[in-house]
Amino acid sequence: MNKFTMAAASLLICAPLASGCGSDDGESSSQSAQNCPSEVVSIVVSVDQWGDIVEQLGGECADVTTIVEGSSADPHDYEPSPGDMARFEGTDLVVMNGAGYDEWAAKATDTLDPKPAVIDGGEVVGLADGDNPHIWYGPTYVHEVAAATTAELKTIAPTSAAYFDQQLANWERAMSEYDAKVIAVTATAKGRTFAASEPVFDFMAEAVGLEQATPEGYQDAAANETDPSPGDVAEFERSLSNGSVDVFIHNTQTEGPIPDQLRREAESGSVPVVEVTETMPPGTDSFVEWQVSQLTALANALTT
Repeated sequence: MNKFTMAAASLLICAPLASGCGSDDGESSSQSAQNCPSEVVSIVVSVDQWGDIVEQLGGECADVTTIVEGSSADPHDYEPSPGDMARFEGTDLVVMNGAGYDEWAAKATDTLDPKPAVIDGGEVVGLADGDNPHIWYGPTYVHEVAAATTAELKTIAPTSAAYFDQQLANWERAMSEYDAKVIAVTATAKGRTFAASEPVFDFMAEAVGLEQATPEGYQDAAANETDPSPGDVAEFERSLSNGSVDVFIHNTQTEGPIPDQLRREAESGSVPVVEVTETMPPGTDSFVEWQVSQLTALANALTT
């Protein structure tokens, strides 16, 4: 999220594939452990973009708690409550996005003694603070973080190693629809251009072969969470009206005069608008459903 992000309600719903859904209300380990070869691993996930994935990977051998669900708070600036801090205490594993997106989770974890194992998605995929942190939109990145999470689960609970391997295999099968959709959209998108009101979808756009056409000055402002200059906005508007942009990517969880202005310019210039969200929207059952829906919208926009 950047400074334009406005709170929008979003719910994380357990995916059908998950053998046992995590809980914020203290589901007991004994309940989840009925079909688990070893003790249940307690996991805290910082943000809900990863919650569904971690629940599926852990299955009945994990008790998953997600701290920030939906977009009622900006993960960049989130301040954990005393209750949130209590959830970190005594946990076996913390899964965070990293790359500066949820730095508060890293700080909360650093205060713990003993410290839990940590999966930092940014570190897993080789990104640093200041890089684009929206790694859940990178298809390769998603698989890399999932594999790293499974490896850590096997280290924490080696008796359940075969179980976790099976959960990863199950998750990969469920992801086949997503992986196939990325390949299919690439056939339509490769070599076309996109511009975006913020960089939330950039990793996916690049993965399917779209070429970046967002003016550089505007990109820099969005990355630094500062207001773009009037000149940057004017340049963006020209690109939307002169035929140099094939599709405009708009995060519907942002609100403000500049994103709204750019969307209107795209519509008046007959540039297709593809709506994306930063978090799983209400009524979405899984990460796969969320992503495939957006990829389908992108494909339709590019073939209109």
